[in-house]
Amino acid sequence: MRLAEKIEARTPAHRDRAVDGLRALALLAVPTGHWLLGGFTLDADGALHNASPLAAFGFFAPVSWVLQMLGIFFLVGGYASVLSYRRRPGSTAQWLKQRITRLGRPVLGVTAVWAVMIPVLYALGVPGTTLRTGSTLVVQPLWFVGVYTVVTALTPCCVRLARRLGAWAAAPLLVSVAVVDVLRYGPYADAVPSWLSVLNILPGWLFAYQLGVSWGEGRLGRRHARVLLVGGAALFAVLLIVFDYPASMVGVPGESRTNSHPPSLLVLALASAQSGAAILLRDRIARLLTRPALWAPVVVVNLSAMTILCWHQTAMLAVAVPGAFAGAVPGLTTAPDSLGWILARLAWLPLFAGLLVLIGRYARRFEEPWTKTTRTRRAAAGLLAAGFAVFALGLT
Repeated sequence: MRLAEKIEARTPAHRDRAVDGLRALALLAVPTGHWLLGGFTLDADGALHNASPLAAFGFFAPVSWVLQMLGIFFLVGGYASVLSYRRRPGSTAQWLKQRITRLGRPVLGVTAVWAVMIPVLYALGVPGTTLRTGSTLVVQPLWFVGVYTVVTALTPCCVRLARRLGAWAAAPLLVSVAVVDVLRYGPYADAVPSWLSVLNILPGWLFAYQLGVSWGEGRLGRRHARVLLVGGAALFAVLLIVFDYPASMVGVPGESRTNSHPPSLLVLALASAQSGAAILLRDRIARLLTRPALWAPVVVVNLSAMTILCWHQTAMLAVAVPGAFAGAVPGLTTAPDSLGWILARLAWLPLFAGLLVLIGRYARRFEEPWTKTTRTRRAAAGLLAAGFAVFALGLT
């Protein structure tokens, strides 16, 4: 309580608690989703392979609707970027450099550390297949940072569009994704090259960010939010029921189609509904977070945002890799194909969370400015990170 009161006393009166609360909720959904919807199988050689309970339990798909909150993250990211962009003391280029550097430091840190860990773990007897599985999981959330960096760089353009088109600024992005989906899933899908789906990556994730920019510019009000909520929910239902879009919001092993890599129209429909609900609930969330006991954890999560994104898979692997030496451990190294696995995995979540907190105590230094780091060390970290990327992407 003393810590909560201290945080409360240091919070500026103008701080938008609702936006911070929404960001914290979206941040916590990332590790929860990966820990709950991702599992492992153990082969005869004792190596770990990725698996998912979604492959066995179709009814589990609605859980992914709740935990897929990247739409909220991009929404509040766009809103916060507008406020920061207005207050920038220097040029736009300086503002972009500062924000992109803040995103890059933690990514460089986690990949450099893993580049050192891989040969050490291999020498200790961890199978190469397990190391590739682990490196894939570590890289998995980092694509988001790359996309978010590009989206952030487009903030000045998004601001101009918001001022010119208001709440309709995100509509062309929705149409663009819809056109690509018709081409890749429609009657002429066999004649369409597979690379066409890549065209959805930028507009697909920029959609909610643009909504956030329009919201921050005061061009997206409660009336528009109701349209987003109802329209997004209706579109979501039509795509699932009429057009047979995959029900899961995340990729399922063995499935030929996925909604999130790259984003399909279903992702934008969900982001629209989530954004509308978030804007409508903003005042209630703000009032709720005036309580110091609720506000303090929101502040802590926001201060550790990149640490959570970059290191949560490492926390799970810190349990699963040693567990593989013990054989079949329920909920950890056993196949996620039974209700018993789900219950066992729920029991493992507190341990994953505790390890993430422990790792975060040391990893958070990567989020701080590297003022005391020499150029030689930065270059070494860059080389290590590049080596890890080559390994994780299977280029060696």
